Amino acid sequence: MKLWNGTASLIAVAAIFSGAAQAQEGTSDGPILFTNVDVFDGVNEALIEDVNVVVTDNVITQISSEELSVAGGMVIDGEGHTLMPGLIDSHTHLMFSGITFPEVLFQRSGYGMIQGVVIAEQTLMNGVTTVRDMAGDVFDLKRAIDEGTVPGPRVYPSGAMISQTSGHADFRLPVEPNPTITGTMTVPGQKGAGLVVDGVPLMLAATREQLRLGASQVKLAVSGSVSGINDPLDTTQFTLEEIQAAVAAAENWGTYITVHGYNSRAVNQAIDGGVKSIEHGQLLDAATLQRMSDEGVWLSIQPFTLCNEPGLTPEQNAKQAIVCEGTGKVYEAIKSLPDLKVVHGTDIFISPGKGIGVSEEVEQMERLLDWFTPYEILKMSTGNATELLQMSGPRNPYPGVIGRVEQDALADLLLVEGNPLESLDAVTDRDNIKIIMKDGVIYKNTLN
Repeated sequence: MKLWNGTASLIAVAAIFSGAAQAQEGTSDGPILFTNVDVFDGVNEALIEDVNVVVTDNVITQISSEELSVAGGMVIDGEGHTLMPGLIDSHTHLMFSGITFPEVLFQRSGYGMIQGVVIAEQTLMNGVTTVRDMAGDVFDLKRAIDEGTVPGPRVYPSGAMISQTSGHADFRLPVEPNPTITGTMTVPGQKGAGLVVDGVPLMLAATREQLRLGASQVKLAVSGSVSGINDPLDTTQFTLEEIQAAVAAAENWGTYITVHGYNSRAVNQAIDGGVKSIEHGQLLDAATLQRMSDEGVWLSIQPFTLCNEPGLTPEQNAKQAIVCEGTGKVYEAIKSLPDLKVVHGTDIFISPGKGIGVSEEVEQMERLLDWFTPYEILKMSTGNATELLQMSGPRNPYPGVIGRVEQDALADLLLVEGNPLESLDAVTDRDNIKIIMKDGVIYKNTLN
């Protein structure tokens, strides 16, 4: 039987990681009772002190200051540590981490799939229990994680990023023909990484194709990018009609469109077209941010403060410097807009080597301390994301409350030493994360 190389790679990796997936630290046939814990619920600034929490199957079923017991289950003495939601990374690329741009553009998919499995496990072991994957053929990896074949976070997949000719996903060499003219799909398109489309009919087909594959939301690129080779930062990409077509296709499936967008003109056109979620936004002006706050449009932003990265070309670093300068300005503006819906993402990708792609995934939150308190940062990474994840409606792969510690919420939990609302070290120092639970299953337990 001949297998597609990505499938064969995933089967091989499954064999490697099946021991890790099955050797979870604390499986239990009955409920799990956490005693003697303080709780950060993902929403409120004050800890709920000295309570007991019961997890039954994959759901939080009780939170009480009274003594509780579970028959036939597991009791974990929390030792006064803090129980909090698992972290949510609202902008990841599991399939693009651990590899280089040439490997994305010119190599077969197998190696990237293997690295994706490694990245997924390390992401989970960083305490990140849910990710929104913002471009890449992550559908098979998500399936393997959900089935328990390999360890990893919950994945909200977008599938291939959709861009126009000369847009963010247009990584063609100068001699390559235009796919919308010749009908020959680019290599990134063939690999499910990024599609180049022009016009309403192709936009509808591309959006519907990602939904067919299982996307929980679909991503368009509506402005220039740092990494792109054909798209200056100031550009506005797609027409209003093209954006409206994608929004209509997503809404017909009960979900939404999110967009890669830096500058105000591009983002305002996207909002005019019905888009309710913006990725990045480091070059937005005050009026656009105010509009987003007034109209309930989400901002998924990343702390791009490293302005000269060795892996980028001089041209890319020149664009990166512009984005870095805008990052601080937008964070300052966010502080004056308490009703703006903001979540934290990392956008870590194209970092070759085993696990390098997530080596700073959690530490990246520390960059935000120049603008926000630990509570504000953690809320962006937990409770703020709850509503955003639920925007996928019937396409939500994990119906329920994620990102909060409350009764009936899904049991994605971290037990950390110290008070994370006073010091981020409680989560950015991995040794302080004593227990990692996802979907009611304990993947790490280093308590005495």
